[in-house]
Amino acid sequence: MGDGVYIIGVGMIKFGKYLHRGIKQLTGEVLDLVLKDCGLGRDDLQAAWFSNSAWGGYEFQHCIRGQVALSANGLQGLPITNVENACAGASTALHSAWMSIRAGLYDCVLAIGVEKLHSEDRAKVMGGFLSGTDVEVTMELIARFQEEEKKRREQQAKLHGEGPPREKKGGHSAFMDLYAMGARVHMERYGTTMRQLAVIAAKAHNNSTLNPLAQYTFPMTVEEVMADREVAWPLTRSMCAPIGDGAAAAIVCSENYLRKKRFPRAVEIRASILKSGTREGDNDICARAAKAAYETSGLGPGDIHVAEVHDATSFGELYQTEQMGFCPIGEGGAFVESNATAIGGKIPINPSGGLIARGHPVGASGLAQIYELVTQLRGEAGKRQVDGCTLALAENGGGFLGVGEAAMAIHVLEKGN
Repeated sequence: MGDGVYIIGVGMIKFGKYLHRGIKQLTGEVLDLVLKDCGLGRDDLQAAWFSNSAWGGYEFQHCIRGQVALSANGLQGLPITNVENACAGASTALHSAWMSIRAGLYDCVLAIGVEKLHSEDRAKVMGGFLSGTDVEVTMELIARFQEEEKKRREQQAKLHGEGPPREKKGGHSAFMDLYAMGARVHMERYGTTMRQLAVIAAKAHNNSTLNPLAQYTFPMTVEEVMADREVAWPLTRSMCAPIGDGAAAAIVCSENYLRKKRFPRAVEIRASILKSGTREGDNDICARAAKAAYETSGLGPGDIHVAEVHDATSFGELYQTEQMGFCPIGEGGAFVESNATAIGGKIPINPSGGLIARGHPVGASGLAQIYELVTQLRGEAGKRQVDGCTLALAENGGGFLGVGEAAMAIHVLEKGN
């Protein structure tokens, strides 16, 4: 009897904005999909991990979220663990499910992420994003950043002989300012350009036109991305993940269960790594997590055929591409301009459209990445299929601690025999 851990079922609803559908309804929809995908029933599941970040802040369901949402859909009585790890919540749920199988506690379990972020109360939405950081520290960082941004815009207006710059309309989350800070440092240090960031965003939007479950399904050119409304220089709106709702899930089993039940479309989890960030020093969480993932799987970045990385902004994809070892540090901009990360390139990244275009319902995003990669490894991705892929990697960051992610999960997957 082996000790392998396998994904035998995946499910995902179309990401979007569902003002009139609640968490319970979205939970039921994705639960039915993931069970149907592998031909199991609710009684086959021995435990569940439920990821969600915003339900408490939006509707006061601060506690027992998984028990409430799953019991309303016929799944109750079994052990249910609630997971909150900001944007890395769903991948943390998968990591926990994987651990339970490796420990020999269960043979068949569920990891599920469900989120509703869209609201007509924009202040509530933005406040929710801020809670994914050390609020006290972030407020100080952003205050300094916004003061610098004000001076930059005043100098730019003076240089062009214009009057005082008008206040920008349309608020944005604290994360966009933090990513903009990182992008500026990278540009100063390595010569990365705004156009290179736009190339990443255009790729994401164009990939999403091939994904019927993506929130955005319209193409964009590099020029359109650069001309879009500025959020926080150098980031435009098209370079940033949208606000939306969604749900995704995976069913994980032991090798013994796989042999007994025989699931022909199973995908093996070669590595499941969870790390936390630090307050001091450089942002090295991704490099640390990637190193552990490669060591655990016995692979290297050159072995990976397709990846989904956490691109809450296009700079996020560029930075993680470097940190994962897909290209040298500082060369991410040139790497994407060479089409190396496009479908058909050296290492296709975010063929789903990524967070930028597939959407980013925080508590579900990590499992949406897994849905995409399992679909790719099964050869079922249709027009966005990466040819010949047998090894895949998902990198999912969550929150900010200091200048880097507070949490990060990396999963390496391999196509089943």
